[in-house]
Amino acid sequence: MEGGHQKADKAEFKECLSLIWRQPYVLRLAFSAGIGGLLFGYDTGVISGALLYIRDEFHEVDRKTVLQETIVSMAVAGAIIGAAVGGWMNDRFGRRLSILTADVLFFVGAVIMAVAPHYAVIILGRIFVGLGVGMASMTSPLYISEASPARIRGALVSSNGLLITGGQFLSYLINLAFTRVPGTWRWMLGVAGLPAIVQFVLMLMLPESPRWLYRKNRKQEAEEILRKIYPPHEVDDEIQALRLSVEAENADRAGVFTRIGSAWGDAVVRKGLTAGIICQVAQQLVGINAVMYYSPTIVQLAGFASNKTAMALSLVTSGLNAVGTVLSMCFVDRVGRRKLMLASLTGIVLFLGLLGGVFHAAAANSPPVAADAAAAPLYRNLTCPDYIPNWNCVSCLKASSQCGFCGSPVGHLLPGACWAAPPGGDVCRREGRAWYTKGCPSDFGWAALFGLAAFILCYAPGMGTVPWIVNSEIYPLRYRGICGGMAAVCNWVSNLVVSQSFLSLTQALGSSGTFFLFCGFSSASFVLISLFVPETMGFRSRSSRRSLQGGASVDGGEDEPPQLINQPSSAAVAL
Repeated sequence: MEGGHQKADKAEFKECLSLIWRQPYVLRLAFSAGIGGLLFGYDTGVISGALLYIRDEFHEVDRKTVLQETIVSMAVAGAIIGAAVGGWMNDRFGRRLSILTADVLFFVGAVIMAVAPHYAVIILGRIFVGLGVGMASMTSPLYISEASPARIRGALVSSNGLLITGGQFLSYLINLAFTRVPGTWRWMLGVAGLPAIVQFVLMLMLPESPRWLYRKNRKQEAEEILRKIYPPHEVDDEIQALRLSVEAENADRAGVFTRIGSAWGDAVVRKGLTAGIICQVAQQLVGINAVMYYSPTIVQLAGFASNKTAMALSLVTSGLNAVGTVLSMCFVDRVGRRKLMLASLTGIVLFLGLLGGVFHAAAANSPPVAADAAAAPLYRNLTCPDYIPNWNCVSCLKASSQCGFCGSPVGHLLPGACWAAPPGGDVCRREGRAWYTKGCPSDFGWAALFGLAAFILCYAPGMGTVPWIVNSEIYPLRYRGICGGMAAVCNWVSNLVVSQSFLSLTQALGSSGTFFLFCGFSSASFVLISLFVPETMGFRSRSSRRSLQGGASVDGGEDEPPQLINQPSSAAVAL
């Protein structure tokens, strides 16, 4: 859900596959750097399952929603810093050293979390991992782009996006595999250190990006790498193109704050930047990372008490996210960016509304607390201290002392018991009864899972990938880096807000109210995108044709943003 990729067409993917036997060196470069995308996806996805077992081991975490949110969101906070530092390191020390540094951060963070004696140490490890995620999100696609032949660059960079979603899916599989292994969450979090070691070793044997070498006046080294990447008859043209590109880049050496001011001061660029930021913020405020980071918890909110069951069912969300990413590659150049986002948001609004309704129905039909469950002498010392007669399961789970609901042994919708969480849960499980601490038993669980799956299928092909594509196309080339960076920061900050507040929202508004809130944000996003975001499909290819005809300079000249940016009123008419 974070990061992006350059769009590729079918011909690029076919040619990319042919490289397996024609130019394995190129694939080696792309695969080695792409492990950063895999780590990115794994470390952002693995916490969703690990959190269930961290709650079981550290009762203070189980009792305090804010601690759970902090454990999840500190990786996002670290990623914001890592992305900023990564951008500076990329320019100062090179892409290769930045990837190696990210690997060290991934490995150190994984080890810290795996041996953590206290939840505060887990948070520290998550910060280290987040720094690595931020650096990988900036550096891996950049290295692949600069070390790839131009004709298949889009396909290879797109593979990084697939590796991110693949890493998230892998994290769910590994979470499920370690559910019965002593140490559970420690293995889940610690396994991330292995691919970091693999990438570190591979990158030690690979060269620096030729573009960075050329910028640092190490032209001979850059040319030697280009000769390994391109066929002999294309090398001289590529060297010439690289020279023109670097010269154009060096001609604009204004400071970052000067460039930011210049971007906001230009009316045309400002409209494009507004559109880009709207897309990036909307991508997060529909609630996607609430689903990806807390998917097993949401499954438990839907009425499935078992940790293992919750993680097994959560595989659906990560698997459909990967499938949706592939679908985006098939349709984004046929349907168009703007139409695909609006169609995606239509489905998102519909199914978030469905989820809100399902959770509302589940709460309204929550099983009651049996009157005799509190009075029975055998269980009297387990009864929730705040228990009041005529409670139901929802009332029990909202108790200030963090009580849990022990389901009936003969039927999940029959009256159960409301017990204090630490001792009550152990007794309930020993008796073979389901212990609920997040959601209540209901007959609506499968309807919630359907809504969740449909939400992901609507999100992934549109809002999952298109905002990044729009931000790669909507700005004039000289502003593309700085504007794309500002929009990406807005994306990460929005991500942090969602991940740090989701569980608190479910406590304050209920699960139903939280999904209705995301539904409202999605509806507002539909309106803003329909009014302010133009269609950008084909714009970059038109710019390339103008370059060949003597218009814009090669890879660094001044191209125009899409026509609708200059005519914002027509964007609304087009709807």
